[in-house]
Amino acid sequence: MKREQIVQRHPEILGGTPVFVGTRVPIQTLVDYLKGGERLEDFLDVFPSVSRAQAEAFLEIGLESALQETNAHIA
Repeated sequence: MKREQIVQRHPEILGGTPVFVGTRVPIQTLVDYLKGGERLEDFLDVFPSVSRAQAEAFLEIGLESALQETNAHIA
């Protein structure tokens, strides 16, 4: 899934807060759910407008970014 299918930022949608494409669900909401010990399934149940593919792709992007940053510090 391409990044532009996952996250969007537009000044007229929640003042430019990053949201899942096609929704008004902030990306931060997923992060808060997971940090709070909730499962991905719980988040998807409460926010059905976010697809599982979008949520998983966002988490994959975050993981890849973290790994790249870690590798850059090691090199």
